[in-house]
Amino acid sequence: MHVVHFITRLILGGAQENTLFTCEGQHAAGDRVTLVTGPGLGREGSLMDRAREAGFEVVELPELVRNLRPRADYRAMRAFERLLVGLKPDLVHTHSGKAGILGRAAAAKAGVPAIHTVHGPSFHPFQNPVSRAAFRAAERWAGPKTAHFISVADAMTDQYVAAGIAPRERFTTIRSGMLVEPFLDPPAGRAAVRERGREELGFAPTDVVAAKVARLSDLKGQRFLVDAAEALKDRSPQLKYLLIGDGPLREGLERRIAAAGLTDRFVFTGLVPSERIPDLLHASDLVVHTSLREGLPRVLPQGLIAGKPVVAFDADGAREVCLTGQTGVLVPPKDVPALAEALATLAADPALRERLGAEGRRRFTDPFRHTTMVRQIRALSADVVAGKRGTAVGTGDFPPLPGN
Repeated sequence: MHVVHFITRLILGGAQENTLFTCEGQHAAGDRVTLVTGPGLGREGSLMDRAREAGFEVVELPELVRNLRPRADYRAMRAFERLLVGLKPDLVHTHSGKAGILGRAAAAKAGVPAIHTVHGPSFHPFQNPVSRAAFRAAERWAGPKTAHFISVADAMTDQYVAAGIAPRERFTTIRSGMLVEPFLDPPAGRAAVRERGREELGFAPTDVVAAKVARLSDLKGQRFLVDAAEALKDRSPQLKYLLIGDGPLREGLERRIAAAGLTDRFVFTGLVPSERIPDLLHASDLVVHTSLREGLPRVLPQGLIAGKPVVAFDADGAREVCLTGQTGVLVPPKDVPALAEALATLAADPALRERLGAEGRRRFTDPFRHTTMVRQIRALSADVVAGKRGTAVGTGDFPPLPGN
């Protein structure tokens, strides 16, 4: 089976790692794999070197950019269509909002069935109204051209069905897979990795470290964590905060933290390679995630597999792994007092942290193994190619644009 994967950018991110694990797993299983992506730009880092070293074909499409640019988008769609006509694959598998729309349109024009993975909703309340309406309309237009959808969380299926994009029977939930072993048992041992990491980061043995892994951008919600830290400044002096990642808000966050007198409570790692994340989580005591929009944030199962309890905003698929009283504490989005209370409770109770983390490890290790994900995706892909999982309809015609 020849599968062409299409994703907007190959930056350091959950959807991109998911896609690479899928490509690598299918390639290792004997499938022919071609990965097509746009250029990676900005401070998010890149997975392009890893992709090029994996042994399958990688094609960079310079016309494919993240922001809405109708003429460039049309050119990207036509370029991808020409590529498909030449490659003659059995299946197209699209990822992310922009590539998802353009890729399914091109696949329909080329007569190739398409699967689309919903890593996170392409339309959401935090977009400007024009972009939100455009993406929602585009998803409805692309829905009939999609043989089957993969959702990383049940919440994604619920949102897309409610928006009228496709009926529920054309969705299958497959958890976003990862290499779980470094989170379970690092080669050097958890205790040694924890001690070394805390020493390097400057944390004392008595500190309780709350780690947040996310790009430093507005929707990731680091500002709510800073507000909670300020509220807990006197109540929980042992709480320290590890911000893993980089982005445009770093300087502003550092100024805000300094103004609150919390500079000694926060450590910024900057951009780190994904293979360092397990060691950083082992050096921590809990994971906090205050994003306002996600599919199912990978750092939540990663933290749980590492045996750490999680505190998360109740956004999208977070509630499917952050189970209050069982694996962590789920709090309403933007509710800083509830966030502070959850952090203070866990900081004060090491036995509770141990119990919640152990239950999360027991529940979620196997469902989030990358081998589990690849096995499920390969079975679904074979069904779609054989016509057993729905047939895409429509021509893939792209709305005409002036000057094209």
